[in-house]
Amino acid sequence: MGSTADKIKGMANEAIGKVKKRLGGATGDEQVEGEGVMQEMKGKGQKTVGDAKEAAKDAIDRAAAATNKKM
Repeated sequence: MGSTADKIKGMANEAIGKVKKRLGGATGDEQVEGEGVMQEMKGKGQKTVGDAKEAAKDAIDRAAAATNKKM
């Protein structure tokens, strides 16, 4: 999966998790609230993976460009 897809899925999971967390808190349903917290954390993790993939690709692109300039 590409960095953009990871970020999009991460944002979706984070948003859904926040809704579940608030819904569970409002209704007193600890299970739904807990699921929301977990889904929100999953989303944050997915966004972090997307950011790391993007940073790695940028570093590789910069290194390749620098190598090509030296030739």
